[in-house]
This record gives sequence, C-alpha cells and structure tokens, in this order.
Amino acid sequence: MKLSYRPEIDGLRAIAVFSVIIYHARDTFLPGGFLGVDIFFVISGYLITSLILKELKLTNKFSFSHFYERRVRRIIPALLGAMVFSTFISYIVALPDSFVDFSKSLIASIFSVSNFYFHYTDNLYGADSSLLKPLLHTWSLSVEEQFYILFPVTMFIFYKFFRKHLLTLIFSGILISLIFAQYQSGTNTSFNFYLLPSRGFELLLGSLLAKLELDNGRGPGSRNFSLLLSKILPITGLSLIFYSLFFFNDQMLLPSFYSLAPIIGTMLIIWFSHKGEFITQILSNRIIVIFGLISYSLYIFHFPVFAFSRYLNLLESDLSKRILLVIFLFSISSLSYYFIERPFRNKKNKFKIISAVIIISVTILVFLNSNTIIK
Repeated sequence: MKLSYRPEIDGLRAIAVFSVIIYHARDTFLPGGFLGVDIFFVISGYLITSLILKELKLTNKFSFSHFYERRVRRIIPALLGAMVFSTFISYIVALPDSFVDFSKSLIASIFSVSNFYFHYTDNLYGADSSLLKPLLHTWSLSVEEQFYILFPVTMFIFYKFFRKHLLTLIFSGILISLIFAQYQSGTNTSFNFYLLPSRGFELLLGSLLAKLELDNGRGPGSRNFSLLLSKILPITGLSLIFYSLFFFNDQMLLPSFYSLAPIIGTMLIIWFSHKGEFITQILSNRIIVIFGLISYSLYIFHFPVFAFSRYLNLLESDLSKRILLVIFLFSISSLSYYFIERPFRNKKNKFKIISAVIIISVTILVFLNSNTIIK
C-alpha cells in the first residue's frame, strides 16, 4: 500500500530536523528547537494511520508482516549505522564510565527502550550533562517504535469490531493522553517528556487527520473545504510553528497544553496544503525537500557528532572548525541516506538478506557493548 507523495511533508521534516539540530548545537536564537520532535510525531501518526486505514478500507485486511518489514527497512539500518559509528568513536574518546553508560544506552536503544533508560537514569533532557550522551536522541525513536508495535494491532481490532466508533476512540485517546501529559508536566517532568503515554496525543492527532481524510477527503475537492481557509490556514500553521520555535523554551513544562501550538500548526499545513498554495510551494522547494529526504539520517547522526565534538571542544572552537563540523555532519548524513537508507528500502533487495545483515550487526553490537559493561 503506497501513499501519494507529498513534497510539502518533506519540507515540514526539514524544518523539524533543522530546529532540533540548531537547538542541540546550543544556539540560543532558537530556544524551542526541541519541538521539532513534536512535529515529527504528528507526521508519523498521520502517515502510519493513513497506511493502515487505506489498506483496511481497500482490502478489509491488514498485512502486519508487510507493515513491520517497511518499518524495519525504514528505521533500523541507518540507526545501526549511527550505532557502529558511535561505538567506534566512543572507544577512542570516551572515559571508562562514560563508555559503560554509552554501551547501556546503545543496548536499550536496540531494543526500543532507550526512553525508559534515560528516564530511569535521571538524564534530564536539555541539561548540559545530557549533551555528552551520544544516543540520548534515540528516546524519540523508542517512543515511535513502541507506538508502531501497539498501534497497528489496536487499530486493526477497533476497525474490525468498532468501526463506527473509530473516530470517537481516536479522539478519546487524544483527550486522555493530553490530560495525562498536562497533569504529569507539573508532577513528573522526566516521565512526561520521555514516555509514550504523555506523547501519545501528538501521534494520535496525526492519526485523527488520517481518519478524517479517509472519511471526507482533503483539499479543494473535500466537503466543507473553503477556498479562503485553504489560503489562510497554512500560513497560520507555519506561523504557529515558528512562534513556538522562537518563543518557547526548555524551561516550560512540556508536553502539555502548550504543545498544541506547534502541533496544530503542523496539522493545519498537512490538512490545508495543496498544489499552487503559497506555503505548499515554499515547503515543496527542491532544496528544502532534499533536506527533508535526508532528515532521518541527519537526525540519527547529528547528536553523536555533536556529543563527540563536545568531548574534543570543537563546538566551542573557532568558526572555521564549526563550519567543517557542519560539513561533516551533512556529508555523513548524505552518505547514510544514499548508501544505507535507499538500498535497504529498495524492494529489489530481498528482505531475507536485509534481515540477516541486521541480525548479524545487532549481535555484534550487543556482544561488544555487553562485554564493555561486564568488564
């Protein structure tokens, strides 16, 4: 099951990943850059739910094996590439205690529980000490992977037995998660930030869009679609996103009701963007789309590159070294996209071979890092 390609969504991905990179570079002009992850969550919820619901509607069945094969092809190879890179550099530059901590976080990340690891080891996101954790950013991947494990099964059951109430069930999940996040934001900030129950509403709001689109269509041909709104609301959406990036900060209690600003902004663009519309044209610009296409590799590699650079004091050095660091980041991310992501996602390459490569890589990484922890 394929979805129609929407270049403006890759444009949104580019905004999201650049925001996160600037924030992690500790550039103070974008204090809300960490909200790029929230944008990613909405996009993921929308695309995953669209895939699931369209397949169910067309065939009245759902291939779990095909779904998880696509997720493995999409996520795991580049992640393993970043882990191999990080293990090698950690061995060279990290002190023993830091190397042991890295090894534990790597194993947690491989098994999609690094968000639990960082929460229970008191790694406060945004703190200076956390910037030296090469795999801290994998918490968000663990949240998504946990969502991918739970959501398709739940959606399949609900679609089969409660189809008429599916929209109500999605909306109920959003409401419960949002209220829970608002409560936890003032009582348990670490749990609230890292774990799926507080992040579920961001993914499910994307799911809500997918369900509404399946029922009513989207764009100028859909019911209740105003031409005036189609011009105003994408601009409003982008304004909400940029307002949040520039005026929110990591001292705010997030996720919470405040998170709705960038999330609604993202939803407005996904829902109302269409060919010929001003914001859609900007986000569909070829250069922006290229960065959107490599956004996953950029996200996977940027944090370890920055963490190791801090070990070597490169991020605090003169401008020329920082420029070289940025060039290196974009180079390694591009190599990852063209030589890891694309080949592994190419269906001409058999999944049995890909699975074998992944299993061997995981086994070696787990063995090496477990040995580090034991010794």
